[in-house]
Amino acid sequence: MDDIIEELSWRGLLADTTDLDELRKALNSGRVTIYCGFDPTAAGLHIGNMVQLVTLRRLQLAGHRPIGLVGGATGLIGDPSGKSAERVLNPRDVVAGWVERIRGEVSRFLDFDAGESSALIVSNLDWTGPIPVLEFLRDIGKHFSVNRMLDRESVKARLEAGGISYTEFSYQLLQAMDYLELYRRYGCTAQLGGSDQWGNLVAGVDLIRRVEGASVHALATALITKADGTKYGKTEGGAIWLSADLMPPYAFYQFWLNVSDAEVPNLLRVFSFKSREEIDRLVLQSAERPAARLGQRALAEEVTMLVHGADETRRAIAASQALFGHGELWDLDQRTLASAVAELHPHQLPGHGAAASTSGLNLPPSQGPGHGGAASTTVNLPPVANLMAAAGTVPSVSAGRRAIAEGGAYLNNHKVTDVNAVPGTDDLLFGRYLILRRGKRTVGAVDIGPAEEDPAV
Repeated sequence: MDDIIEELSWRGLLADTTDLDELRKALNSGRVTIYCGFDPTAAGLHIGNMVQLVTLRRLQLAGHRPIGLVGGATGLIGDPSGKSAERVLNPRDVVAGWVERIRGEVSRFLDFDAGESSALIVSNLDWTGPIPVLEFLRDIGKHFSVNRMLDRESVKARLEAGGISYTEFSYQLLQAMDYLELYRRYGCTAQLGGSDQWGNLVAGVDLIRRVEGASVHALATALITKADGTKYGKTEGGAIWLSADLMPPYAFYQFWLNVSDAEVPNLLRVFSFKSREEIDRLVLQSAERPAARLGQRALAEEVTMLVHGADETRRAIAASQALFGHGELWDLDQRTLASAVAELHPHQLPGHGAAASTSGLNLPPSQGPGHGGAASTTVNLPPVANLMAAAGTVPSVSAGRRAIAEGGAYLNNHKVTDVNAVPGTDDLLFGRYLILRRGKRTVGAVDIGPAEEDPAV
């Protein structure tokens, strides 16, 4: 890549840098070691962190050496940047567990077998933990002006909001020391972070200048926002996590698939590794055929592949297609189907009873091993029309009966032909789920819950 700065600028990733000409010269004239820190203040990373992760990956692909720093020390304190109130201090053993989780998440984005550009993963607890407090105050603290520290935006905001503890006030010293330590250990001369961390980034640049007399660099990525200016990172259920146990791959895929047309160009530039020409062409095709959602599909597939791998992406795509009649629901694995059902906010219908008739359903008599009749008990279910109303695919039971009469009602992707049809035990996917659809795009679900002897999904 001839000019990585131009590439990052085109993708809308640069918010602030130290001297831009000097930074460009350094990045274009040879291999630069650059680091970015990730604090374990939660059980995992989210898509806000992913902006830095993909930027580190781009820099590595351009020939530079990335260092992913996991804040085993700073995570015990917490960065006040962007926070209106004091953080809750997490127990040391909890933070230690999160360090290992986040180490694995960061590692997925980097190449550790790239010759002289091979990535490193470090924890700042390795050098911060052993340092005596007096040594820290003499060797690091003496280089910081309290007046300048008070002038940092993150500190000023907290003071205006009611105050800040000395613990969080000192965070910028610890981050600056990280940069100094990485400079000494690995020749690291560039630091990457979010724009809300700019004060911390330049504190490290200043510390290295004062202690080592060296000129180093900092670059901050822009805050990624929606078309209306609001932040990404949250859904009804919380953050958009990168770990499968915090957010199932299917739900992660759906998040990207459901972004608006206006958001697609910016998200492709930030998160996709397609070339400028490929992205421009995809944006044009999406504008010409918005109903096809070509941009959303390409974005969802690529980002899910990057975060969760090929197998999980394939399962997520298969589930997304099967819900709308373009695949067999019975071919999905139980975990993926459960994730897909959860995204539909299913109507809960717990309870077991007498067996119900399947008369009037145009369904196969058996769904195959593991997909029906697995429970030892039978269930007494309401008619399909009632279930359609309960699942939200029609506004009322009478509307459900009309949909069936008009040939537009489906149970588990099979057309229902009798307005009085009642599903039976063998119709339950994995012994608990029913997928109801009206027409091509209105889908809902019913979940009767797990059989008593079966573990919950």
